[in-house]
Amino acid sequence: MFKFIGITVTATTLVLATQAQAFSSANGYRVNQVDNAVFEVIPRGRSNTNFYWCSASDYARRVLGAGWQDRIYIARGYGPSVTTGRKTAVQFTLNPQAAGVTPLESGGFRSGLQAGDSMSVQQANAYCDPFPARF
Repeated sequence: MFKFIGITVTATTLVLATQAQAFSSANGYRVNQVDNAVFEVIPRGRSNTNFYWCSASDYARRVLGAGWQDRIYIARGYGPSVTTGRKTAVQFTLNPQAAGVTPLESGGFRSGLQAGDSMSVQQANAYCDPFPARF
C-alpha cells in the first residue's frame, strides 16, 4: 500500500512539475521546451501566424536569453503539439543544426510557417505590437 501511494505522489509531482515549466507569452500563447534544441508554441484558441512569431520571440528572449539579432528558425510547421497533445502547434529553434533543420538559403521566410523559415528575435518581436510592421 505504501509503495502505491509513493508512485501516485511521484506521478502527481511529475505532472505538476511539467505544468509549472510551461511559459505563457505576452499574447497568451503557451510555449513548452520539446528538447534541448526545440521549443513549441501552442495557441490558446484560434491561431494567428503573427502570434506564433511573437511568442517564439518572447520565449527566446526571456527564457533562453537570446539577443535581439539572434535568429529564430521554424523547426516544424503546423502539427500536433508533442508536449500537450493539442491539435495545433509550431516548433521553433535557435540552433537549426542541432534541430536538424535546413535554413532557407535567403535567410528569410516564405508565406506561412514552414520549416527553415527564420527571422531575427527583434523582427519576430515586432509581431507582438497591435499593428505589426511588415517584413
